[in-house]
Amino acid sequence: MFLLVTLLFGTAFPAVKTGLSFIPPLLFAATRSYLAAALLLAYVGATTEYWYPRSRRDVTAVLAGGFFLVGGTGIGFIAQQFITAGVAAIIFSLAPIVTAVLAWPLLPAERLGGRDYVGVLIGFVGIAVVVRPDPASLLDPELVGKLLFFAGVIIVELGAVLVRRSRTSMPIPALTGWAMVLGGTVHVAFSIAVGESMANIQLTPLAVGVVVYLSVFIGAFGLVVYLVLMGEVGPLKANLTTYLTPLIALAIGWLLLGERVHPLTLVGFGIIVAGFALLESREISAELVKYRTLFR
Repeated sequence: MFLLVTLLFGTAFPAVKTGLSFIPPLLFAATRSYLAAALLLAYVGATTEYWYPRSRRDVTAVLAGGFFLVGGTGIGFIAQQFITAGVAAIIFSLAPIVTAVLAWPLLPAERLGGRDYVGVLIGFVGIAVVVRPDPASLLDPELVGKLLFFAGVIIVELGAVLVRRSRTSMPIPALTGWAMVLGGTVHVAFSIAVGESMANIQLTPLAVGVVVYLSVFIGAFGLVVYLVLMGEVGPLKANLTTYLTPLIALAIGWLLLGERVHPLTLVGFGIIVAGFALLESREISAELVKYRTLFR
């Protein structure tokens, strides 16, 4: 499951990059969200009676998931017009560190302390190396794309934290399905606001294939597998997929899309991983002790 999640999520960034050649970004995000929602809600409707929000906590979770967790992905679709799939995946690798920062004021049980602050600081140094802002060219499309994608990561992770804060008991597939419906509607609203046109959609077989792949294998199946993986091995090990998916995205971007990555981007990625390792050092140490005990 770990390898499957890594492969699926690693291919998502090149798939989005490919689809943007045929579909405007926000309409692309909306189509992906609606199709994934239909699949998820059909599944939960057939397998459980608890397939819709029943409490205030459920509604709060759906709103947080829709407006932020799913709605924020639209920013990532816009940003990937200007950056490579590999760079997008590397910026997304900061997500666990962003989550830790956002959880600190919103989830009292997950306060940062001691070396955690150093790990967070190192992680943000890494993202600064990846973004490499240049005061002389602040409107450079690539820089704007990197900053937009980073902003999207913050909004998406805020949604994840707010969903956890809601303490909903709603089944995850149902919650995700309704969040996809709301998030897709957010994408459509912003698409209309910025003047995207249905006439700009090119319904080629590749475009349809990319949308179906992102909806079925990433938005629905991939999410379920990831949640099962998290239940089996815990959030720490499941989060390690975040640091392997950029390698898949970089390889596919290089082989199929002809993308090149600046060496400093890889250095920044390494710094982000180091920050995560320090942030989670206590949990990592506990896991190592567990494995040493098993093999004695």
